[in-house]
Amino acid sequence: MALFFIFAITLLISPIAYSYDKSDPRDSQSPYGVLDFLMWNHEWNYYHYDTKEKIERAVDMMKDAGIGFVRMDFLWYDIEPVPGHFDFAKYDMIVDIIRKRGISVLGILHYNPSWDNEPWNKAPNIELYTKYACKVVEHFKDRIMYWEIWNEPDEPEYWIPQDEMKTYTALLKRVYPAIKKVDPSCKVLMGGVSNKIPYSLKRIYENNGKDFFDIINIHPFENPGGEDPVKKIYYTYKAVRDVMEKYDDYDKSIWFTEIGCPGVKTSSKRIGWWFGQGPDEQVQAEWVRQIYDNCLKWQGVDKVFWAFFRDTDCHFKSAVDYFGLVRNDFSEKPSYQAYKDIAGK
Repeated sequence: MALFFIFAITLLISPIAYSYDKSDPRDSQSPYGVLDFLMWNHEWNYYHYDTKEKIERAVDMMKDAGIGFVRMDFLWYDIEPVPGHFDFAKYDMIVDIIRKRGISVLGILHYNPSWDNEPWNKAPNIELYTKYACKVVEHFKDRIMYWEIWNEPDEPEYWIPQDEMKTYTALLKRVYPAIKKVDPSCKVLMGGVSNKIPYSLKRIYENNGKDFFDIINIHPFENPGGEDPVKKIYYTYKAVRDVMEKYDDYDKSIWFTEIGCPGVKTSSKRIGWWFGQGPDEQVQAEWVRQIYDNCLKWQGVDKVFWAFFRDTDCHFKSAVDYFGLVRNDFSEKPSYQAYKDIAGK
């Protein structure tokens, strides 16, 4: 009965047309995205992608699955390893691999470099961050159209201080016009919010941030084993739409740049995530189907990014390491085939 409610709602909603410019090779009308860590080649992530061949293998599998967008970090300390020195070689290689497969990129601009002598997740020095962001956008403006300003600024794990989005909105206000000056055609996403999502968006508006992002960005995770999970995501989405309407910002697109769940080989209480026991691979595959069969029908939702593409064995030390559509050894999970079936329709 609950799912019938969702399906009935979707029949009453006519999607907003997405302003896709077919003449711009950086863009894609595909609504199918993934988050992946193609730039992870560090000790702290166990050298997850330590060869070009692994990156190529992952992106080839993405293309085969019908994925149209990859969301990836452009880590500040990788790109500016010492103050004032910018090195794009690593990211040039990754971006070129992705673009040669006809896949578009959403780049996340974040975290603090170690030379700044501040916590990696602290609100950055606005002037230094703006310089870094402008350098990245300038360098990739012929290959990348979409940029996200930080990740989950409403989560203390990724942004401090938690001050009702005040310091984050201040960053948006400074960076948005600067990178628009570098590339007027680029599109800017607010950092994906995940903690009390409608409230976090409301706080950006209340801090006068409305004119400093082009696309609404949310991370509406739910437990696929809970009660009416699709309905819960819909309620979050509807609350976001209500906030947008209140602040006369109803025409902006909404992207879900992270949504997903683990898929462990054998569900066990020993392997958990923030909703409890990790779902098994079959439950994950069914959740892929439910998300894409429903969310893309809702008004204004243009893109949905599954998190993640590939498992990250041992990094998170929990079931979160098994969010991937493919296992760490690149073998396909049932969720990979489920994604491929949906994206290929």
